[in-house]
Amino acid sequence: MEQATGEDVTRLTEEVGATLRRVLAESPQVAHCLSRIRAEGYDVSIVLEATIGFSRSERPAPAAAPAFDVRVEKAEPLPIRMTPLDKKFLRSLKITVDEEGE
Repeated sequence: MEQATGEDVTRLTEEVGATLRRVLAESPQVAHCLSRIRAEGYDVSIVLEATIGFSRSERPAPAAAPAFDVRVEKAEPLPIRMTPLDKKFLRSLKITVDEEGE
């Protein structure tokens, strides 16, 4: 059996990342969830972090499908940055603009 080089492991890791991105992009469930969020008036960005660990084993890996865990963490919302034009528009709608953040 041939030993994998560091370049082989890097290539395989990149393939895993590309496959995960493709699967998420093509997932009807993910698309449905994102469209529901957008329908509520939000912009959506997804950042996923995957940790892939490697270790040598004495025997070949089983042919079973790999399992992975997905962890979702709620992040603090980013501060709202308004331009002078944004503030002018809100004031035209009689919406009070908090000047604290300036």
